[in-house]
Amino acid sequence: MIASGPAAKRPPHMLLAASLFWGRSVIDASFGGNMLRSVLLYTALVFGANAALADGVDWQAAQQAGLEKLVPSTDAQPLPDTEFADPDGNTHTLADYKGKVVLLNFWATWCAPCREEMPSLDQLQAEMGGDDFQVVPVATGRNPPEKIDRFFEENGVENLPVLLDPRQQLARQMGVVGLPVTVLIDRDGNEVARLLGDADWASDPAKQVIRQLMDG
Repeated sequence: MIASGPAAKRPPHMLLAASLFWGRSVIDASFGGNMLRSVLLYTALVFGANAALADGVDWQAAQQAGLEKLVPSTDAQPLPDTEFADPDGNTHTLADYKGKVVLLNFWATWCAPCREEMPSLDQLQAEMGGDDFQVVPVATGRNPPEKIDRFFEENGVENLPVLLDPRQQLARQMGVVGLPVTVLIDRDGNEVARLLGDADWASDPAKQVIRQLMDG
């Protein structure tokens, strides 16, 4: 499932796929033509046909093994330098993680699929997080820290940081429409793949993709 809400923006080719998959449109009428054109431009720059093998990752094998919604980029693009924050008011950018493989997850406390997905992200971080890899969950939209703390407690999340994108600036810059959305980032700070909707990130196929990116 995918939850649409105040933090949402997806690339249009993924919107079409989501509409066909879930049988309904997920574009909120509040998103104007300018934003749609921006997302179209983003899509044209970043995403193309599904590549079978790129950056040392066998994407086709991953899709066939259960990550069928994982879409690789055929032309990895640098990420925006938009700031996001932690509950202490410290600011961060995605450049802080350069040198690591990153699994960037956009989520929200009100997002039901995020609740299903988050424990697997926590498990992935516990098993593989370190100097070479980091799960970066960014709560986008209205997510008070106390609600995030309760969300983490209710779902047994113990290994992930609390990071905030309250004005959805990072989500908008990255063309996120609907939640959850997960972006895989290589060590050079380029987006190499994206998955729209929830997934089992603690599964063997997901961990294999991470290992291949770390070794690539």
